[in-house]
Amino acid sequence: MISPLLVPAALAFAPVTAEPAMPVPQQAIAGPVVSGAADPVSASPVVLASPAQRQDATVPATQPAEERHHHAKGDPLEGFNRTMFGIHQGIDHAVFRPAAMGYKQVVPRPLRSGLRNALSNLTEPFIFVNFLLQGKPGKAVETLGRFVVNSTFGVGGLFDVAKTKDFKLPHRPNGFGTTLAFYGVGPGPYIFLPFIGPTTLRDLLGNSADDALLPLVAGKPFNSMEYQLITGGIGGLDLRAESDADLRALFDGAVDPYATLRSVYLQNRAAEVEEAKGHAATAPQQAAPELTDPLNDPELTGTQPEPPAPQSDAPELRDPLDDPEATPAPQP
Repeated sequence: MISPLLVPAALAFAPVTAEPAMPVPQQAIAGPVVSGAADPVSASPVVLASPAQRQDATVPATQPAEERHHHAKGDPLEGFNRTMFGIHQGIDHAVFRPAAMGYKQVVPRPLRSGLRNALSNLTEPFIFVNFLLQGKPGKAVETLGRFVVNSTFGVGGLFDVAKTKDFKLPHRPNGFGTTLAFYGVGPGPYIFLPFIGPTTLRDLLGNSADDALLPLVAGKPFNSMEYQLITGGIGGLDLRAESDADLRALFDGAVDPYATLRSVYLQNRAAEVEEAKGHAATAPQQAAPELTDPLNDPELTGTQPEPPAPQSDAPELRDPLDDPEATPAPQP
């Protein structure tokens, strides 16, 4: 069963590049990138050894074992995750983003907004359940009221009537992954999977439970493959199109896009968990190093990012997939 929530998550977090997607360097998969390191091949003179010398010679390792197996804290599957991230990056550039931009150009904004509201309205029942599981009956009742209002006065959720000043019932995201964290379950290893995107083991299991609730309780048509494909496709294209500008800002000039996405995702999830536990987030006196520049990986110490290459205004170098609704920059 293809969940309508997993596909949008993958599309929203897929990296965006103005150039053709580049594969993840092998040294990034094996360990941290050390700037200025010499090429072990080109840095050594070519010496022709005798057959006996070649037979007895021991080939030195190009990297220490501890560097080859290095991974960031909380990401023990980093090698696997980077490979999946590279695959997802290529799929996004070749398929997901062009399809999302086409969807945004063809489908009128009011219709896109209505479909987005309707899909969001379908998530309210399991949000209601998770508020109950967290011992928050007040928010659970508000969520149930929001679902009823939008399902009736909002014409099946096409219009978000509940958030207006007449009802004042805003959407409050929640899920079983947050419920597990609420009761002290740790996030587990960070995972990146194509068609799912960035997550953790806890949230992967929690999201699967959330997605199974509506088909299990309501039955047809929510448990049909056709429904899953249609809602997953529409939701994914819409979310990918709406997130395009933010993704560009996040990844533009990133030294390590994989580490950038991992850092942002884990920080956001940690903030959501703290909010669910009722811990108010306090602004730090001085921004943490990983927050001063979201394009720097806090785990790759000792490296300095290179300044981004200057952008050219030449027409042949512009991204042919630019958002058709974006306002063109003024000419000097």
